[in-house]
Amino acid sequence: MSIHEIPLQTLAGDPTTLAELSGGGAVLIVNVASKCGLTPQYTGLVRLQERYAPRGFTVVGVPCNQFKGQEPGTAEEIQEFCSTTYGVDFPLLAKADVNGPGRHPLYAGLTTVPDAAGEAGDVQWNFEKFLLAPDGGVVARFRPGTEPEDPEVVTAIEKVVA
Repeated sequence: MSIHEIPLQTLAGDPTTLAELSGGGAVLIVNVASKCGLTPQYTGLVRLQERYAPRGFTVVGVPCNQFKGQEPGTAEEIQEFCSTTYGVDFPLLAKADVNGPGRHPLYAGLTTVPDAAGEAGDVQWNFEKFLLAPDGGVVARFRPGTEPEDPEVVTAIEKVVA
């Protein structure tokens, strides 16, 4: 099964896939949290979405409560926080585990991809980023401390958007 066809659920509870969310374009998948020191990264993610959406790019947020319970809210609370605090208009998925035995199938594949230092494995913290080319191949992995608008991220996005 292609990564584009893995069954997903939107934050609103509707079934979807990456193919439906992205229209077949490049995707930046990010595990997100509302009560984390890195939460202000939403600002950069929103700007990336605004800048590259016309070129077929989509940010997809995956709320995750595995890191010190920093995403404790309900789907409605997460949506309200993201839209009113940061103006998030990119797709958000249902809360999911990114590590461990309950790891979502989407992350089962993503975590096999190494970062720039050659390290694969578990997601380290909130706001880890995976860039997918339109063909579904993971072309880059950025650890949580890498800001969304870091030149390294922008350069990677520029290489995969139409």
